[in-house]
Amino acid sequence: MSLSIKETELPGVIIIESDLYPDHRGFFRELYHKEKYSAAGLKSEFVQDNHSRSVKGVLRELHYQLRNPQGKLVTALSGEIFDVAVDIRAGSPNFGKWTGVHLSPQSSRQIYIPPGFAHGFCVLSDTADVVYKCTGLYSPGDEHGLLWSDEGVNIDWPVSQPIVSEKDKAYLELKKIPAGLLPIY
Repeated sequence: MSLSIKETELPGVIIIESDLYPDHRGFFRELYHKEKYSAAGLKSEFVQDNHSRSVKGVLRELHYQLRNPQGKLVTALSGEIFDVAVDIRAGSPNFGKWTGVHLSPQSSRQIYIPPGFAHGFCVLSDTADVVYKCTGLYSPGDEHGLLWSDEGVNIDWPVSQPIVSEKDKAYLELKKIPAGLLPIY
């Protein structure tokens, strides 16, 4: 398997493309291989895997953890999503900037989002299964978020009226989040 690593405009956020081996039965794809990813520059240690299934139009908010930050390697196992990372590190020259990528099994793409970034995605297909490997364990009392429709960040979401949880609707715009609730660059 070969890997192609593409840096995004946000240092540390990378898009990974791996080989896809299709045939008349379907396809085969290696989702993660520690030595190969490390040789390509992704040396993070992953400690938890998460799986979510969502229906078309769902927008899973821009989440982050402050005291127990998580880097995330995101893969769409089925369907198509638009995945987003926002630099929320106070003092970063890229503070408030975002990048996004379309992920699907056919694209054979993944995105790595390092600690210090908010992460979210929206579903473009009828359903989507998303798996993300995390560098830190989930800590329920440490969950924070950024409002998906923050005009200051101005994410170009490819959904006009997303389905958003009540909890996610209550998050603040980036400029209104107290400095003590943001990671430091």
